[in-house]
Amino acid sequence: MTTVTADPAPPSTPSGRSARPSRLRRSWEKHWYAWAMVLPVVIVLAILIFYPLFRGIWLSLTNLTEANQAAEICTRSITGGEVCAENPNRWEFVGLDNYLNVLSGNVGDFWQWTGITLIWTLGCVVFHYGLGLGLAVMLNRPMWGRGLYRVLLVLPWAVPAFVSAFAWKFIFNERFGLANSLLTSLGIDPVDWFANQWTSLFTAIITNIWLGVPFMMVALLGGMQTIPGELYEAAEIDGASAWQRFRNITLPGLRPVSMTVILLGTIWTFNMFPIIFLVTEGQPAGGTEILVTGAFRAAFEGIRNYSLASTYGVLILSILLVFSMFYRRALRKQGEVW
Repeated sequence: MTTVTADPAPPSTPSGRSARPSRLRRSWEKHWYAWAMVLPVVIVLAILIFYPLFRGIWLSLTNLTEANQAAEICTRSITGGEVCAENPNRWEFVGLDNYLNVLSGNVGDFWQWTGITLIWTLGCVVFHYGLGLGLAVMLNRPMWGRGLYRVLLVLPWAVPAFVSAFAWKFIFNERFGLANSLLTSLGIDPVDWFANQWTSLFTAIITNIWLGVPFMMVALLGGMQTIPGELYEAAEIDGASAWQRFRNITLPGLRPVSMTVILLGTIWTFNMFPIIFLVTEGQPAGGTEILVTGAFRAAFEGIRNYSLASTYGVLILSILLVFSMFYRRALRKQGEVW
């Protein structure tokens, strides 16, 4: 006769309940190798992302600048030595003063920059998606040289942004640019593109469209190739036109990809620093500055105002977080899982 012995009961706590390992401890004991593999990534993220993030938030609550960051001010005496004295204007914690000054317009041009940033972002993303979708539809069809066209259309994406920025800035040069040469050949007077706020912003948007359309095209083309071909065949048999197939099959099938690339494109364009900085340089008179270039100039031009630049950075992050939350909520209402 076989005797069955029961497993020993877990030890009891003074309160009479059995002491079970915590959920975190059980996960560690069962999946320690996974935790060990994730640890290097966590360390890298902590160094490259989390520390700068929290450091920036802390600086935005101070009045730290290049002028008041030193604890002591040292001057050289006539004897050749140094005389040091305590800095009377040493930086200090100021709470939310920087945010109040920025949002009230006492410091910088936050609201003007925000408006330009929104126009810049909306214009770029709309054309990115529209042109990318059109090119993806074209390349998804059987055609001669389709592989060559794909390579050529992806080239702008492969070129470094600063190279494209300098190239397009030369194209819009008032005296030697290709754009004005074309206008002159048509009998139209040359345009000083960077002398007007809106023509200057137009040149930056054109440059960014050139850079951003290939990404949208590749992502949407990949999404189209996941749509079953049987759906198009059945719709064609039922007599659906090309527009009806596009509207009722292609667009719904691309919705998950579209929602993702639009979100990514919005965040990338909102923070697209090199195009504005290199193409328009904020001309004329800061009329094409966006938030990220304004933050850069606060941190690295004139008397460097680190606290003000950090404040701009936190506000930019906050705007994008709020946008992402509302975007996610809108997707969930439409039944999208994201």
